[in-house]
Amino acid sequence: MRDLGPIHTSLLDFTVASSSIHADIAGFRDTANALDQHLIAVEDQEAVLPDQEAELRALRAKITNLEDRSRRDNVRFFGIPEHKKGSDIKSFLKPLLSDRFGIELSSPLEFQRVHRIGPLHKATSDKPCPIIACFLRHEQAHQIISAAKCKARFPWGVTRSEWQQISPN
Repeated sequence: MRDLGPIHTSLLDFTVASSSIHADIAGFRDTANALDQHLIAVEDQEAVLPDQEAELRALRAKITNLEDRSRRDNVRFFGIPEHKKGSDIKSFLKPLLSDRFGIELSSPLEFQRVHRIGPLHKATSDKPCPIIACFLRHEQAHQIISAAKCKARFPWGVTRSEWQQISPN
């Protein structure tokens, strides 16, 4: 039995080594299973991606359409001198459009809002801020634009003295 001592020791070393290898193989199996699960999740997300891209294109088109619709009631006016801060631009535009430029509308002008774009300039400035008017009815905006295209001097080309005659105090 003396001769079996070294074999017994070798068998114990082999058992310990095989146990370590078995643990390593189990760890690799767990890692492979986790990678398989991750790959399945990525493939599922990749399958949904074309649908999300189509939805994104549809949403972008919808946003563009909504922006265009919200702008169709707007008309910009250039070259109208700036008056005292707080003056009522709405009450200034109504007679200007109807009386001065002869634009006849089927119904009275109604605005959602009217304001200047950008910071106010000095009264002596040659470049006053433009006015943007959002009309309550887009038909009125289109009528004004159509009438403006027919008028050669709307409101461009009006001299400062002409503006002073029609401008509110």
